[in-house]
Amino acid sequence: MKPEQLHLLNSVSAPAIHPDGTKAVVSVTRPDFDADSYVGQLWSIPLDTTKYSRRITRGFRDSSPAFSPDGLVLAFLRCDPDGKPQLFVVEAAGGEPQQITEQHAGVGGFVWAPDSHRIVFQSRVPEQGRYGTMDGVTSGGEDARLITANQYRMNGIGYTADQRQQLFVVEVPELGGEPAVAARGRAAHEQPAHGMTGLPSARQVTFGDSDHESPCFSADGTRLYFVAALHEGHDDDLVTSVYRVDADGGQPTAVEPSNKSLQTVTAVRPSTDGQWLFYTAQDLGDTGKDFVARNAVLYAMPIAGGEAVALTDVEHLDVSGPLEPSGPDSVLVLNTALGSVELLDVTAIGGITPLVHGAKVVTGATVAANGEMAVSFSDASTVGDVASLERGEIRLLTDFSAPLRNNSRVVEPLDFDAESADGHPVHGWVVFPDGPGPHPVLLSIHGGPFAQYTGAFFDEAQVYAAAGYAVVMCNPRGSSGYGQAHGRAVKERMGTVDMQDVLAFLDSALASFAVLDKERVGIMGGSYGGYLTAWTIAHDHRFKGAIVERGFLDPVSFAGSADIGWFFGTEYTGGTAEQMEAQSPMAVVSSVDTPTLVIHSENDLRCPIEQGQRYYSHLKAKGVDTSLLIFPGEDHELSRSGTPHHRRQRFEHILRWWARYLPTEVNNLDD
Repeated sequence: MKPEQLHLLNSVSAPAIHPDGTKAVVSVTRPDFDADSYVGQLWSIPLDTTKYSRRITRGFRDSSPAFSPDGLVLAFLRCDPDGKPQLFVVEAAGGEPQQITEQHAGVGGFVWAPDSHRIVFQSRVPEQGRYGTMDGVTSGGEDARLITANQYRMNGIGYTADQRQQLFVVEVPELGGEPAVAARGRAAHEQPAHGMTGLPSARQVTFGDSDHESPCFSADGTRLYFVAALHEGHDDDLVTSVYRVDADGGQPTAVEPSNKSLQTVTAVRPSTDGQWLFYTAQDLGDTGKDFVARNAVLYAMPIAGGEAVALTDVEHLDVSGPLEPSGPDSVLVLNTALGSVELLDVTAIGGITPLVHGAKVVTGATVAANGEMAVSFSDASTVGDVASLERGEIRLLTDFSAPLRNNSRVVEPLDFDAESADGHPVHGWVVFPDGPGPHPVLLSIHGGPFAQYTGAFFDEAQVYAAAGYAVVMCNPRGSSGYGQAHGRAVKERMGTVDMQDVLAFLDSALASFAVLDKERVGIMGGSYGGYLTAWTIAHDHRFKGAIVERGFLDPVSFAGSADIGWFFGTEYTGGTAEQMEAQSPMAVVSSVDTPTLVIHSENDLRCPIEQGQRYYSHLKAKGVDTSLLIFPGEDHELSRSGTPHHRRQRFEHILRWWARYLPTEVNNLDD
């Protein structure tokens, strides 16, 4: 794969399956160089393999499809080139989509009510006079902000306290009938008032000083459940909880189990039989901030209250949504495991059934009333596809990665295991380029650190392999998916066993494969990967070059500048000056002599640009061959969701850097 082929990467959303189980709908989104944005439409996928998939919308970017429970209406989000996502509905049988919201900040996630007449959605509510809510007042002309809380900015969002995410309920209009905007299931005289635009009036039902997440209706549709931080002192900890509010609005009530502990709740969903409340949460220790490598657990508690029971093993499973109902008292969850993401079916009494496992990364799944299931996933050969599940077997329904495979070679990574210096197992992959070798090697380190590489399609590894490089990547201690103890092994020990593991994995790969050139090795990584790259080149000088991207490079200044700085560094490195210095790449930058490209984005609030600028300036002053590559308008997610032309430029600059220090026959261009 080459940088100019980014537009061939079709990503696929979680599927929405029709209640009758005959079809699923997904959004298929790709980078578009002409629009310099992401474009996408909805596709209908028949579960009958004798029929063909087809595109059913023509919007600029259509996403997040969801069928109403009665199967008559399909809701989705549509975003115009210069606009914000708004909620649209269309008859499931086809027709012209109808817009039903006009939120100034756009619409986030949404969920149908059981009656198929209402939708609850999330939307940020900007403070009047800010974010373009007042004509003539630009961002530079807004009033000053007085900050009193620890948490006041978020990467990709900006300031948060003056644009909290709230919940709204909107009546779904009658489609294809008269009057055009009558509420479904109501007489015309009973419909809610409409605004000047003719759209249904969305009723705001929450108003608290917190972002409100994961909304859903109760089984009878009378109440809403959601996740927020509305407790006293919420600015000083990471605790979030489940709350309940009447669907018509009112005062929220905390839904707390009798065995309550300090947790951050990530998702909530009641069972369809109305008996249980499922939620996922991570423990936060005694301080409410000890988040390091905490596996998320699925809990169930009686809907009327009582004790919450852990349904998944905290040490060995790390689960997340979708919490899609799979039966009257069961839900689907994803589990991060050994470089993959599994799909599990879990009942309220603790029964766990693996549905999809192995070398796949499941991104979403839904179940129809008749038991038919649709699954979205990626693996070594696809960026994203849809399958049905029959008797535990995946049955592929789409091939959205065919254009990529038809225009470039997709290299399947080789699963590889090594042993660290202390005997700890290290799991990862090697991606080989074409040709007999010996090939120069790039040691690639993932972010997080509580994250993981997988064996699924990875655009970075594919681009580097196409340029003639072997890519070595592993999940050292600190990574997710190998048990909670594995993840917490780097707490207050960053740069120790994690560096030991990546170097042991590299050495083992070099010793095992003669086609790898052990004399020509580079190292690179982003975020935490940028941290470990910078730390490693201060201690190991074998590398011909390095790339430090959006790195966590100085725990001291990070604490005062990053959106998560007020807790992240203290929990990972420890809070004393001695601990921070002992684990700080900036403290050992004087030992670096490896040529280093530093990459950062101007709007990165997660690892602020000052981290990269100061690291670059120290290397420059020392006389190290270094360059600083800055991307305007981008944030911490540049490599994953930055504008297409910036993502392409990033690859081109990276390949030029490696062409200088690790030239290959197919990557031999210098600056």
